Amino acid sequence: MFSPIPFENSGMFESLTENLNAVFRKLRGTAVISEANTRDALREIRTALLEADVSYKVVKEFTNACIERALGQEVLRSVAPGQQIVKIVHDELVRLMGPVDHAIRFAEHPPTVIMLAGLQGSGKTTTAGKLGRYLQQRGHSPMLVAGDMQRPAAVQQLRVLGEELHMPVYSEEGGRPPRICERSIDAARQANCDIVILDTAGRLHIDEELMAELLEIKARAKPQEIFLVCDAMTGQDAVNSANEFNSKLDMDGVILTKLDGDARGGAALSIKAVTGKPVKFIGVGEKLDTIEEFHPDRMASRILGMGDIVTLVEKVQAEVDVKRARVLQEKIRTRTLTLEDFLQQLQQLKKMGNIQDMLGLLPGMGGMDFSSAQDEIPRVEAIIRSMTPEERNNPEIVDSSRRRRIAAGSGSNSQEINHLLKQFRQMMKLMKRFGEGGKGPKGLGFPPTAGPRVPRLGPRPPMTGHSR
Repeated sequence: MFSPIPFENSGMFESLTENLNAVFRKLRGTAVISEANTRDALREIRTALLEADVSYKVVKEFTNACIERALGQEVLRSVAPGQQIVKIVHDELVRLMGPVDHAIRFAEHPPTVIMLAGLQGSGKTTTAGKLGRYLQQRGHSPMLVAGDMQRPAAVQQLRVLGEELHMPVYSEEGGRPPRICERSIDAARQANCDIVILDTAGRLHIDEELMAELLEIKARAKPQEIFLVCDAMTGQDAVNSANEFNSKLDMDGVILTKLDGDARGGAALSIKAVTGKPVKFIGVGEKLDTIEEFHPDRMASRILGMGDIVTLVEKVQAEVDVKRARVLQEKIRTRTLTLEDFLQQLQQLKKMGNIQDMLGLLPGMGGMDFSSAQDEIPRVEAIIRSMTPEERNNPEIVDSSRRRRIAAGSGSNSQEINHLLKQFRQMMKLMKRFGEGGKGPKGLGFPPTAGPRVPRLGPRPPMTGHSR
């Protein structure tokens, strides 16, 4: 198993989480919370938020609200004072970013029109595909509309996305975007599509020409929803542009992109307070399935290092084959687990997404680096696929000559194969212990093998203060 090692600024709100946790660690060693140490803690929290590029006005209002609540309530004897401060900060973060209603306002007579706006480079076209897939998975039939005639290859990019998603794309070789968007609605009706997603043009900055075009599209297409797509990595620039777009278009919400990168989080924390319009969705990766509904309570938990178990469970439930999991659990109980079963589990794990992102949803795991585990999966798969069915079902028959053949077929070496087999035997012992009596760990509704342990094939990284 990989030894987790610390890393910096490699995920959503990483720096902010580290800074806030440093403040809370100090409070845990305090027996009594006084006005003095409360104000000191909130001063450090204010600094952490400003470093995360949160609006100064928002930070001031946030810390004042926290101080007012912290000093205005009795300290519960059953709860450590430091934990009460964490609870207050959590609640105020939720209030700052919410509430959020993710429901789409559907048209009384289809199609429902969703208009995407934003600056050039914010990720509108990719977001159109992601949003289309999100709605497609919920039983709708979206049509993507290429309304960006400014950026070279924007139309072709949307066509490629449409082919990948098996989703119709309306485009014209030339013409004015407002007319194109208007004509796409009739095309959607004829194609029996109940949702139209308009990918509009952007500029490097907001200007009169851009706003005039967007306002004409709004007038002609009459969208039920207008979403502004903002690049989270631009920080307060995203908030400022959101405010300007909202003043002209009266948008319904914001979709923040690139929150998986080195985003300091200021935009996510500031947009609702500055514009009055909520963040509704977030993009957390490059793949077309990496769009999530934005839940302020879950995001507050992630920011404070508490993880996001609800989102993790939703991801697992969406991908885990329950029948296969029950079969696997029975195999663990009867000690008949094979490398073929393990290969199937690896395939299921890959469907859930990036290991680093998944483990980051667990409390206390956000600061650990499991990225190398993701790199090992293809190598492990190659080794198992190079085995015969007999070898997969009975690894004990793999002798030196078989190892040489498997190594040649998988681009590995005998040492790596030996290590995989050893790790597999150790994993079987561990799973057997969990699976005794046909039960998984107490309180879980699915087998402990929903996420298999990935054997390390290369040398272990040096230990850096974390126990294995």
